[in-house]
Parts: sequence; C-alpha cells; structure tokens
Amino acid sequence: MTEIWQWGVVKTARAIRGGKISARDAVDAALSRMAAVNDTVNAVTVDLSDQARAAADHADVTQASGVGTGPLHGVPVTIKENIDQVGHSTPNGIPALNDIIATEDSPVVTNLQEAGAVIIGRTNTPEFSYRWFTDNPLRGKTLNPWNKDVTPGGSSGGASSAVALGIGAMAHGNDLGGSLRYPAYACGMATIRPSLGRVAAYNPTALEERPPLLQLMSVQGPIAREVKDVRLSLEVMAKYDPRDPWQTPAPMEGSRVHGPIRVALTKEPAGVPCHPDVANAIDDAGQILAAAGYEVEVIDPPLVAEIVEAWRSLLMTDTRVMSEATMRGMGSEDFIRVLDGYMAASNTRDLEGYVRAVADRTRLLRAWSVFMDDYPLVVAPVSQVPPLPQDEDQKGNERIRQMLDEQSMLYAVNMLGLPAAAVPTGLNNGVPMGVQIIGRRFREDMCLDAAQVIENSVGVLAEHLWAGTP
Repeated sequence: MTEIWQWGVVKTARAIRGGKISARDAVDAALSRMAAVNDTVNAVTVDLSDQARAAADHADVTQASGVGTGPLHGVPVTIKENIDQVGHSTPNGIPALNDIIATEDSPVVTNLQEAGAVIIGRTNTPEFSYRWFTDNPLRGKTLNPWNKDVTPGGSSGGASSAVALGIGAMAHGNDLGGSLRYPAYACGMATIRPSLGRVAAYNPTALEERPPLLQLMSVQGPIAREVKDVRLSLEVMAKYDPRDPWQTPAPMEGSRVHGPIRVALTKEPAGVPCHPDVANAIDDAGQILAAAGYEVEVIDPPLVAEIVEAWRSLLMTDTRVMSEATMRGMGSEDFIRVLDGYMAASNTRDLEGYVRAVADRTRLLRAWSVFMDDYPLVVAPVSQVPPLPQDEDQKGNERIRQMLDEQSMLYAVNMLGLPAAAVPTGLNNGVPMGVQIIGRRFREDMCLDAAQVIENSVGVLAEHLWAGTP
C-alpha cells in the first residue's frame, strides 16, 4: 500500500473530495516527508509547515460546510523562490534581494490557492535562475536524489528534487532556457513547458519590466511525478489574470487531428553529437509511440542551428543591456564565471543587429509552423547528453560553450515559444533518462497525450527511487 505522500495531484484531490482522507492528512503526510528527507537534498529552502497546517484545517472546515471546492482542494504543492508570494521574499538566489517582501501574489500563486492547493514550502533556484545547476550563496546547493554527484537540473532544481522525493504532489517552476524540462529530465519527472501566453506571469516586486526576449521566452509551469498531474496542474495555473497582457484565452483541448498523428523523431537537430544513451531514449520513445498508432518518421526539423544562435545572441544582448550590471554587482564569483562563459559563447548584437535578429525570429517560427503542419509533434532530446555532473559549468568558457551546444534543442523551443512536455523513458546507470515532445502552439494537450503513452509503457520512475533501487 502506498503512503499518502506518494500520491499525485489527481489521486490526492480525489481522495479528499471523496472523504477518504482530509486535507490535513494530505498536508501532514507531505510535511512529515519533508522533515524526513529534505535535509538530504536541500530542495525546500523556506519551510511553510505552520502556514500549511492552518490552510489545511481551513480547507477541511470549508469542505465540511458544503461550500464548493476547487480542483486542487487540499493538495500540497511547492512554489519556486523566484516568484512572489505574500509575506515572503523573492530572492532568486541572491542574498541582496532577500529583504524585499512581497505584498501581492504572482498569478500562479493566486491561481493555485484559489483552486484549493496548500503551499508547504518554497524551493531553491540558482542565482538569477540562470544556470542548469541549483546552487547559490543564500540557500546553498540542491542535490539530485538519484545521485548527489549529478545536477538536479536548473533553474527549477529545488522543485524537481522536492517532488521526486514526495515533498508535495506538484512543484511550480518556470522555463526560459529549459528550466522546467531539464530538471524534470535530471530527476525523472514529468512536466510541460507551456506555450507563450498559456499561463499568466507577473512579479509585483519587480522594479521594471523584463527584457523583451525574456517576455517572449519565459513561461510558468508544473513539475509532477505523473503526466495526469501535470495536465490538471496546468489547467489550474492557466486561469486568466489581467496582470499579464501576453496571456491568451486559448482552449486547453484543441481540435482532433484526423488520421494517425505524424511524429518527427530527431536526435541531432542542431548537428550536435548525441550520446548513445540519449539516442536510445529517443528510439525507445519512437517505438512506444509507433506501437500506439502514431506515425513516426526520423526527420530533422528546420533551422535549429539558426534558432539556437538567435536564442544565445538575443538573450545575451538583452542581458548585457538590462541586467548585466546588476548581475555583476550582486552575483557570486561562481555566477560571474558562468555569465562570462555565456557572454563568450554568444554573439551579442549592436542595435541594428538586434532589431534585425528580432525581426528574423518570424522567419524561424514560420519554418517550424510549416513543418509542424505535416508533423504536429517532434520527439527530441532534452539534452544531447545524460544529466550533467554537478558544477560542470565551473570548468571554464570552452566547457560552457560546449555545454550550451549540448543543450541546443532544450532552449531552441523557448525561442520558438512552443509547448514541450518532458517525460522519462527509464533509468540509465541509476540516473533518469527521457525525451521532450514538442507540439504546435497551444497544443499542450497533444504533447501530454503522447507523454502519457510513454509513461503508460515505462511506468512512474519515482517509485524506483522510493523503493531504494535506482
């Protein structure tokens, strides 16, 4: 028999709604699990146990009174420390920002709580959420529960590590350059990077608006142990909020694709060599989908190398103009080393070059739009290599450049603004392996449908972690 902390979002919500357990039962189970295992990984950095117990008791009183409840009523969740939550700082891994206390919630926090979710803690993130490793001088390093020498991913490394261990049924994260998909990949979790405009984003404590390309590429989303939990969590997160003018009220379910859904299977979309274990994961995913009736073809999508170069040059130009001085003033030596490497690996632009590159983004999106008219789904690597060793980005500029190449398809998706699910395909030498499934804009449903097919075949990896047999 599984313990309550092992239950996902859907099962926990159903059990509370049906009276099998109380919200307090669910929250106490998650808090007990957090007390037992969080010190081994340093995933949750702000313990909200007292607040969570009070919220759970209130949820039980509300349900007993007969008042209608939300779809996540009583479900324990975590929030990443880079979005605003009333009464708490939003340090984003920076000691100098830890005294700024939010007086207003970000849209994701509002939507989760209005759906009945109970926030049990806030999770770790690297400085400025700018690394694929989760470490900072304020909170320290987060470890991967499968292997402490391997990154838990970043920047939502605390989120992925927490939910993998059963600290909450779902974890909030966000994704500018793979920060949902890469942590899910490293920790054997499921996630969805939503389309730009699907989930409202806004930090009331921000002193100015984000740089232009961040506005076009950064999204909020859930990480969970099961695909069905990602789907329900996304629906809740996507509730309308007028504070984000980019949010688009698109339906969660799109029109049915007639005939077999064509899937493009790609291993080296930007011409970067693919590690044999990653290639095997891609093959496994393709075989599973083909057996389920998808029409799978090995073919590379268009212009990925150009898309990769555009992401790097435009993001670093944005950073140089709007963020670099602040980052260098507040960041640690480790962070500055990474920032230097990112800058060295990117062709930052002057004004004319920037404007032309932003305009050219439409050409890149058009090529993918035409391609995806024939292939609605693309199965691709999350990374060209297995999850990286801890602190791999501390090995100098050349290694950072190589590492950026290895993550090429990960952040190319952000440049395109498309949805992409990440789902495990199994274990390799005791560490999770997986793929990402990229879909047409606002077709998260198709990405998650395919991810569900793969999960049905592979199983839920967290069960191996809990059994102590990774």
